[in-house]
Amino acid sequence: MIPTEDASARKREIEEKLKQEQETLSFIRENLEKSDQLTKGMVSILSSFESRLMQLENSIIPVHKQTENLQRLQDNVDKTLSCMDHVISYYHVAKDTDRIIREGPAGRLDEYLACIAKIQKAVEYFQDNHPDSPELNTVKARFEKGKELLEAEFRSLLNRYSKPVPPILILDVISVDEDMELQEEVLLEHLPEAVLQDIICIASWLVEYGRNQDFMNVYYQIRSSQLDRSIKGLKDHFRKNSASSGILYSPAVQTKRKDTPTKKIPKRPGTIRKAQNLLKQYSQHGLDGKKGGSNLTPLEGYDHDLRVKHHTEALNEKHGAAAGKDDVLDIEIDSYIHCISAFVKLAQSEYALLTEIIPEHHQKKTFDSLIQEALNNLMLEGDNIVLAARRAIERRDYFAILTIFPVLRHLKMNKSEFDSTLQGTAASTKNKLPTLITSMETIGAKALEEFADSIKNDPDKEYNMPKDGTVHELTSNTILFLQQLLDFHETAGAMLASQETSSASSYTSDFNKRLLSSYICKVLGNLQLNLLSKSKVYEDSALSAIFLHNNYNYILKSLEKSELIQLVTVTQKRAENSYRELIEQQIDMYQRSWLKVTENLTDRNMPVLQPGAKLKDKERQVIKDKFKGFNDGLEELCKTQKGWAIPDKDQRHFIRQAQKKVVSDSYRAFLQRCTNISFTKNPEKYHKYRPEEVEEMIEKLFDTSA
Repeated sequence: MIPTEDASARKREIEEKLKQEQETLSFIRENLEKSDQLTKGMVSILSSFESRLMQLENSIIPVHKQTENLQRLQDNVDKTLSCMDHVISYYHVAKDTDRIIREGPAGRLDEYLACIAKIQKAVEYFQDNHPDSPELNTVKARFEKGKELLEAEFRSLLNRYSKPVPPILILDVISVDEDMELQEEVLLEHLPEAVLQDIICIASWLVEYGRNQDFMNVYYQIRSSQLDRSIKGLKDHFRKNSASSGILYSPAVQTKRKDTPTKKIPKRPGTIRKAQNLLKQYSQHGLDGKKGGSNLTPLEGYDHDLRVKHHTEALNEKHGAAAGKDDVLDIEIDSYIHCISAFVKLAQSEYALLTEIIPEHHQKKTFDSLIQEALNNLMLEGDNIVLAARRAIERRDYFAILTIFPVLRHLKMNKSEFDSTLQGTAASTKNKLPTLITSMETIGAKALEEFADSIKNDPDKEYNMPKDGTVHELTSNTILFLQQLLDFHETAGAMLASQETSSASSYTSDFNKRLLSSYICKVLGNLQLNLLSKSKVYEDSALSAIFLHNNYNYILKSLEKSELIQLVTVTQKRAENSYRELIEQQIDMYQRSWLKVTENLTDRNMPVLQPGAKLKDKERQVIKDKFKGFNDGLEELCKTQKGWAIPDKDQRHFIRQAQKKVVSDSYRAFLQRCTNISFTKNPEKYHKYRPEEVEEMIEKLFDTSA
């Protein structure tokens, strides 16, 4: 059983909680009622607001539509007025642009082009809208006038600012200074930058809007003239300056431009100057045999005081007259070589300029036309060189053909760059240089072959033979000619190969070298045959031997001193030994001339001499005759041979020493046999010379001053 007090307490507690719950419920009900009242009020307000919005919308929408219509009408009016103003402006274009068009584009190209653009738009408007209106003709005429003035300005700018490139600058461009490791590129500025931009702008407009290509003809005509004048200016520069100095210096040396390094024209090995120096000698003593004596160049071991005096005098007498003519030719050839290089560089520069001005699809054709005048003049000059060489061959002036070699070598060296520069031009343009090269190779090969034949057929004229037996002019001139082929051995080999049609291998370097070696051997062989023939002109076989000895020795020394021997041995391995054998043969032949002297000193017919025995008259006479024969022969030979010449000091000394030994030894032995023999009452009459005196006499052989 639960105690009564606890139950009462529990009951009170439950009643208090119930009371609290009832109070909470009552509070919630009151709040719900208030919320319902507020909701009803809000619904009433919103309904009223919605009604008012509907009324407002019904009032404003018509007003808005009306305003929009009015705005549209206003815009249409504005557009119409603007169009009217625009259209009216076309009717005033001719008047508004009249002054600017008449005054031309000079000095205000941008403003002028803007006016032309207005006129062009007016033309388009009238063509589209009023093709029959007089205004169309007016603006058309104004447009054509504007285009004509633009063309005139294009021509004027080109004429005014296109100047020939100064020779000094051209030399800077084509020169190579070997002392400088880094080359500073020399740029050719044909037109001032501002002018160039105006010309480009005008050209672009004429192509795009002017529908005109005549300006391209104007361009190539003006630039062609300047290109040709630039090359002619370089040529004149050579004529004025080359004669005195021999080497032209770049203008940079004199002007000291800060932006250009000091340069000079490169020395080309084996250039025409060397060839012409030889021509100076040959021109006085050519292979036609009009002058006597020898024509030797300085050669180690040769004594030139032994040359024939009248030959030296003749050379000195006419040397001055020949020098002037040859120097002119020298300058012309050097000038032509440099003009070829100048043409390539200038043409490349012209093409670079042209690409900025002329439309791409017209560039090659315009460039082809631009270079024609200068190229034709160069090719004509080259043809003249070939013609001059052909005439020289007809005159048998074979040294003149040497003018072909430096030119031909330069053309072939520059052919690849030449072809690259002319790429894209007409076939007739590209073929001009190969045609010239072929002509030069053909005439050069012909000259080489005829020169070889002329050596073989040079006449044996008695008055043309050196009286002292020295080197013949034919020999010296032949060697001089062959030495020039060393400087141009590749060119000469290619010349000979160009006439070969056997196979493609004929154009290889080794084949060309063998051809040139065979040619040189042929010339030397022809020379040897001719010298043998010429030697027969001498009545004295000893002088004939001295003549052949001198010539063979000169040939051998010349071959050894130069690189000719390397070329000769390509096809003739024993060339040196062959010449040495020939030289020894001629020395032996010469020494035979002394037999008529030394045979008097032999035991032949000599009486048997007994000490103290008395000689018979006949025996005494034999000894007297031997002394007399020796004395007379010695005197005669020494007198004769003293006037002969052996220019080579070593050979002269060798022959003298050999002869002294043979004669002196024989003479001493003879005197020894005649000792203590009384064969005459006047021994000094027969014993005229001591052995030392005999040696002194022989030592004076080949010495005209003795």
